[in-house]
Amino acid sequence: MIRPAHPVLLAVLLAGACATVPTPSPVADGAPSPMPFSTAAAHGELPAGWTPFRITRFKKPTEYRLVTHDGKVVLQATADASASGLHFDTVADLREHPWLAWKWKVPEANGKADSTLAHVEDSPARVIVVFEGGRDRLPPHEQMNSDLAKAMGGHELPYATLMYIWENHLPEGAIIDHHFSSRIKMIVAASGRDHVGAWQEERVNLLEDFRRAFGEDPPRVRAVGIMSDSDNTRARTIAWYGDIRFEKR
Repeated sequence: MIRPAHPVLLAVLLAGACATVPTPSPVADGAPSPMPFSTAAAHGELPAGWTPFRITRFKKPTEYRLVTHDGKVVLQATADASASGLHFDTVADLREHPWLAWKWKVPEANGKADSTLAHVEDSPARVIVVFEGGRDRLPPHEQMNSDLAKAMGGHELPYATLMYIWENHLPEGAIIDHHFSSRIKMIVAASGRDHVGAWQEERVNLLEDFRRAFGEDPPRVRAVGIMSDSDNTRARTIAWYGDIRFEKR
């Protein structure tokens, strides 16, 4: 039997959060982007559509709040031996909007974390993309994993999940197979200590990354999420997230 870890439960929660088909978010260029943090008020409520989720009631939640940092309203995440995140339901066809762009900043890396080892698999910053598709499309062993996850979390695993992470050791672009599910792939978007303390602008080709990770063309995106976690290493980390947006070719 496959034992799910917190990123598996995270994928279940994101899938359950969008159990009904969401309406694409309205933005100026028609892209199904999450509502931007920069349009909200510092220390106010999250922009419409962003919803908190907890991994389990037994884990301490990470603190998320809107702050003014470097002259802009951004989302600050403080993980203190904690794990939880935020999600935004949407529908995105990567044939039309294959690129995902965002900014993030980490003042200090979590030196105890290593995403290749299950017992210390934490990251100060993650951007997560969940894809639609049902249990019947999964291979047999993943159907069992999905059934187990549903029994624990109330929802089946999504068909596939990409997690873009800040990692300590591996180079940018590296793909890490998840320890408990072949349907979750972690991709290193930022690595090491060279870029800590400064805003990093990321732009990834979701279409090509999905093909690299899973060897097939992707279905539609059904949710985007963020997560900062340090529950495995018992560390304290801080990260800031800027706006996340889909872009055309």
